[in-house]
Amino acid sequence: MKEFIDLALDVANAAGAAFADMRVVEKRENVIFVERRSLKQLDEYESSGYGVRVLLDGAWGFASSTELNRESVIATAQLAVAMARASATVPQAQPASMAPSPACTDTIVSPCLEDPFAVPNAEKADLLLSACDRMLNVQDVVMAWGMLHFIRMRRVIGNTDGSRLDLTHTVSHPMLEAVAAVGGESQVRNYTDGASQAGYEFIRSSDLLGNSERWAEEAVMKCKADDCPVGKMDLVLSPSHLALTIHESVGHPTELDRILGWEANMAGKSFVEPGFVGEYQYGSDIINFTAGNELVGGLGTWGYDDDGVKLHDFPVVRNGKLVALGCTRETAPLVGWSKSNGCCRADGFASVPINRIPNLYLEPGTDDSVTADDLIADVERGIYIEGRGSFSIDQMRNNFQFGGDLFWLIEGGKRVRPLKKVTYQSQTTSFWRSCDGMAGRHDWRPFGLMNCGKGEPGQVMRMTHGASTCRFRNIDVGGAKL
Repeated sequence: MKEFIDLALDVANAAGAAFADMRVVEKRENVIFVERRSLKQLDEYESSGYGVRVLLDGAWGFASSTELNRESVIATAQLAVAMARASATVPQAQPASMAPSPACTDTIVSPCLEDPFAVPNAEKADLLLSACDRMLNVQDVVMAWGMLHFIRMRRVIGNTDGSRLDLTHTVSHPMLEAVAAVGGESQVRNYTDGASQAGYEFIRSSDLLGNSERWAEEAVMKCKADDCPVGKMDLVLSPSHLALTIHESVGHPTELDRILGWEANMAGKSFVEPGFVGEYQYGSDIINFTAGNELVGGLGTWGYDDDGVKLHDFPVVRNGKLVALGCTRETAPLVGWSKSNGCCRADGFASVPINRIPNLYLEPGTDDSVTADDLIADVERGIYIEGRGSFSIDQMRNNFQFGGDLFWLIEGGKRVRPLKKVTYQSQTTSFWRSCDGMAGRHDWRPFGLMNCGKGEPGQVMRMTHGASTCRFRNIDVGGAKL
């Protein structure tokens, strides 16, 4: 690998590049999908290739290949140089540049106690089939499906700063869903703990089989529940629900490339401006968001980003105030910042690394004695929500609507009965400023999100969000047609 990386960088240096890198990426995936009582999909994928980036005359060139030999590496690097030169002929308001970053040499292999690729596919299929069978045995459950998805990705990175990195990460992702139908009503209930950077031990700890019957019974319960009321109500939101709300209303609005307008054509911009940093009240004074690049098990805990920046945790919101944005070595200089905080990632060798959401989580409440039940006890009338559901958010990441997976009406400080078809609507900062209660560290849970889409051509990236149970006051609830 070193020989080929040095070869590509020599081509870029000879052309006068200000910066260049080569990423060799090997990826292996295993997917098992079961529907009802039969195995529908068993796939093994492997890919290997490399991409070369060249920054020349203030413009980028990129080329990739699957042929890892001397002639192909030289030709690919030359193509990246040619593309950079062609790009430089297009007028630019501000030439591209890279914030400095120290050279690093490192090898990282993420924790993996039990190799998921060594576990027999028959054992994995039997787990899903048994779980689906238990769900289908619950009266009024008409459909059940499950999936196990495993990824191992190795990145070998070298750049003209002198960095040489060898980084391997393993991800395990279980999914399980029951669908119930009672009369003319149909409802679903899902496994809600997301994915983790871990081995097959994460699947075992998820206890899909032990929880499957309960999830199926809750799907039936939802069918018989009352519809969502309409009006202003207090909300108590579980960690499994808040993960998606955090992703859409905090993660994406604080990506610097989106703020600069680079995502406008694909997925919109942001209400946030660079000048908000250090001044803007994003939430109430108990709101503290952290970019957890060192979070154990976090899907974005990569050690180093694709710019070669060593990853560290950093604050995004402190005491409700916005204090940082997610940036890369390219986007940071555009707003006068001297360094990147490590948010540059690509989903494979053939993709250009772009500004992405890191692991982003809400710090738990400072009083560890506070529980979810304590938060509910101080709600006269409201709704408790678990899990992810439908969502919609505008192109500026400002006005939104979220659903969920399981809902309970709160009256007189107690959960009194289940609900269905619950949605709530708010505006990002009004919502986070309305948070007045938060459970302690014992209640904090992570949620690994596998499918964040962004970029043109599109890329899919993974990151983890986390929170403890939180309470929000006077939120608009109901009124959506589901």
